[in-house]
Amino acid sequence: MQKAHSDLAAKLEQELRRGVLMLAVLSQLKDNQYGYSLRHALDAKGMPIEEGTLYPLLRRMEEQGLLQSEWKIEDGPPRRYYRRSKDGERIYRDLAEQWRALVGTVEGLMEESTS
Repeated sequence: MQKAHSDLAAKLEQELRRGVLMLAVLSQLKDNQYGYSLRHALDAKGMPIEEGTLYPLLRRMEEQGLLQSEWKIEDGPPRRYYRRSKDGERIYRDLAEQWRALVGTVEGLMEESTS
């Protein structure tokens, strides 16, 4: 029974994280970053993300018009750098506002349930 509980908790945590990854990525792309540096920046701030999740997400976000990218050759191999587009800036601001309101609401609900 304990394993079933921990498996369910892990799946629910994964769903929760999946829902906030786009916001987390947008938060870090005010300035140009390439995938590897973005992955490490997120990890250092407590939001680890696998390469197999990050790169498809970056491509999808670019297709949606939230990001723009460009290839650069600096010290080393060519790298694709991403940053928020103008639409991405607007969406980021809207999502951040919605996130803050949602967190406040959920915090209030959780406080009520423990009282």
